[in-house]
Amino acid sequence: MSAELKEALEVLEKEKNISKEALIEGIEQSLMQACKNHFGKADNVVVEVDRDTCDFSVYANKEVVETVEDPVLQISLMEAKKADDKYELGDIVRVPIESKSFGRIATTNAKNIILQKIREEERKSLFNRYFEKEHGVVSGIVQRNMGKYININLGKVDALLTESETVPGETLRPQERVKVYVLEVKDTPRGPRILVSRSHPELVKKLFEAEVAEIADGIIEIKSIAREAGSRTKIAVYSNDPDVDAVGACVGMNGIRVGAVVDELKGEKVDIVNWDENPALLIENALSPAKIVSVLADPDDKTALVIVPDYQLSLAIGKEGQNARLAAKLTGFKIDIKSETQAKEAGIFDEYFSDDYDEEYEEEYAEDEETAEEIGDTEELTEESGESDEEESVGNNE
Repeated sequence: MSAELKEALEVLEKEKNISKEALIEGIEQSLMQACKNHFGKADNVVVEVDRDTCDFSVYANKEVVETVEDPVLQISLMEAKKADDKYELGDIVRVPIESKSFGRIATTNAKNIILQKIREEERKSLFNRYFEKEHGVVSGIVQRNMGKYININLGKVDALLTESETVPGETLRPQERVKVYVLEVKDTPRGPRILVSRSHPELVKKLFEAEVAEIADGIIEIKSIAREAGSRTKIAVYSNDPDVDAVGACVGMNGIRVGAVVDELKGEKVDIVNWDENPALLIENALSPAKIVSVLADPDDKTALVIVPDYQLSLAIGKEGQNARLAAKLTGFKIDIKSETQAKEAGIFDEYFSDDYDEEYEEEYAEDEETAEEIGDTEELTEESGESDEEESVGNNE
């Protein structure tokens, strides 16, 4: 019997990922409960199970008395001496209990306790397994569309993809394999309740982490991400190694890395730009592919005025304002975009690009040698390119 029990426990441990120790504890509880059901009490009952061989024994500790008043708790001196002559009045005798003598009801209750323990441990195991994957990406198979949510099978448990977390316009067909972002894992009496998303920006981030080894190694960081699910995503990346091109590494040879992400997102466009600590340069990068004339950024108010060539205005704003909207989310700045003509008509050039403004800019922002060198380098580049408007050059670096 012990050999069969050991084999059964090992099978359960392997197939359901339930620890053998937890199962043995369940058996001990069930035998204890069986004794209580059979005898009416079990305060003096001890159950021992050998962890290696799975041999188990049940016994009751009984007090040696002259006259037995409670046979469950007491034993007569005569009966005690039959077991061993050394026993005297007041001693405690360990009396074996044959579990075979338990009635049908006690046996059934014990069985139910073991089954309940198995279910509890299996639920706990599943919860722990998927709780570790919370805020990560998992792969699953679409089961069925229930209207307000879609069931995604993750292997041993189903996840819920709610309507609010789906991608607008995306159709998920039964038996289709998809990757989802795990929003939350809750422990419930019926098992873990897992909420997943296909529209969360972190899904794109995690997909890039899986595709780009440099991100996984910490060489490249995804500093910011802005997404309009199903349409377009912008991510800002930064390389901690000057010899590694952050954008190039994320794109991959012939676009293979970004292509894999786009395929998983079913054609959603992904723009990858360089992160820069300089807000003006970051905003300029975020508005790509539009060309920028000047960026005036206020780090305190988190606002920025962007001036673009007239023919680039619609590109900078994007269809229905999407490019500007994503750039604002990516940088955290409220961005106002104007064409050169609009800026001149509004007197912005007169206000910001005058000799007085140029002197104030250099006095305020060229406090240390490094910043001063950057401004000088920009002016030299402007002269080499044939541009005579030094104020515009300073505006580009603000």
